[in-house]
Amino acid sequence: VKDRRRVGLATFAAGALVAGLIGGGVATAGFNALDDDGPTGTAQSVPESIVVNNTDDVNTITGAAVTASPSVVTIAVSGGSASGSGSGIILDTDGHILTNTHVVTLGGQVSDPTVEVKLNDGRVFAATVVGTDPLSDLAVIKIDAPDLTAATLGNSDELNVGDTAIAIGAPLGLSGTVTDGIVSTLNRTISVASSAVPEETPDSSESEDGEGFNFLPPGGSGEQQTQSQGSIYLNVIQTDAAINQGNSGGALVDGDGKIIGVNVAIASAGSGESTGNIGVGFSIPINYAERIADEIIADGEATHGFLGVSVTPSAGDGSQTTSTFSSGALVESVEPGSPAEEASLQVGDVITKVGNFPISDPQSLTAAVRIQTVGQQVPVEVIRDGDTRTVEITLAQVPTQ
Repeated sequence: VKDRRRVGLATFAAGALVAGLIGGGVATAGFNALDDDGPTGTAQSVPESIVVNNTDDVNTITGAAVTASPSVVTIAVSGGSASGSGSGIILDTDGHILTNTHVVTLGGQVSDPTVEVKLNDGRVFAATVVGTDPLSDLAVIKIDAPDLTAATLGNSDELNVGDTAIAIGAPLGLSGTVTDGIVSTLNRTISVASSAVPEETPDSSESEDGEGFNFLPPGGSGEQQTQSQGSIYLNVIQTDAAINQGNSGGALVDGDGKIIGVNVAIASAGSGESTGNIGVGFSIPINYAERIADEIIADGEATHGFLGVSVTPSAGDGSQTTSTFSSGALVESVEPGSPAEEASLQVGDVITKVGNFPISDPQSLTAAVRIQTVGQQVPVEVIRDGDTRTVEITLAQVPTQ
């Protein structure tokens, strides 16, 4: 396998960025088979597998795509008057497929969707929803099909900034599309609108400013969904590999073709139908996604860590701040009987790290706690009265709202 030469990175300046929902959105793109009686009624004239014409001259990207593509599927979802599409990753030969919650619910518009899956080889199967997890925006669906190729999962904890990142999915309904770039940054926290999260979520800021990355509805419209109940905070991999609407639930893979993330969102300077890739895409780390998927398959639902504090942005000196930049999460209250109280966290403490995740604001704290396993003992770094200390905290399960 020949290494592909890296190209220089361009810098860019952007105003306020809006993240587009990258599942669905093909209804106005001209490539959507959902316009017919069913999602399998029209065959696409695009290749369903990776074309390699010269096997003597194959670069890293081609090799990784050939390895991973048989495990990446296109998903068509409909319900009521809504329809859309996304992507998914085959987890096992039993037919479990990992995707996003916003793909199978069409951004919260459909509670009982009709789901079909098109495999890389062109076969189409009806799918059932095994379970969804709105707090991580992950979901598992299942098909009954022979001869499936399960994906090989990588280790997202071992990623470095600058590593090769390859996105595989069905942007705008174009199955088998491959784009590449690098891991732009790790441990990025984004805020995305969700129509299925609880109206109140613990371990968040006292007040929400409404800023951050927000999904657009699956149809490509810039209008906010009326069903939206709040926001979720995700710890993600940022990549400059081109990701567009329809890539949701698809694979981000490394140079060996191993899955390192589940594509979930993009940032865009536009809105509505003009929303598209500008080199800022986001993917849920596969180590987290695998845990969530395993729990959904086993129990029909997933668990998330709970700390039990309400926080606000903190200035460098530990005081509350309204600045655009903050240096931690200032504890404003501690919930009685919570893991935070049991570990003797106090009002006025500034949380700066949870496990291996640096904490810069309330949103990054929420994402870092959610990604942890329930019952796991996690080191939490806090600043109290000017001194830095580490407290071991055993996280509980997020309370049912």
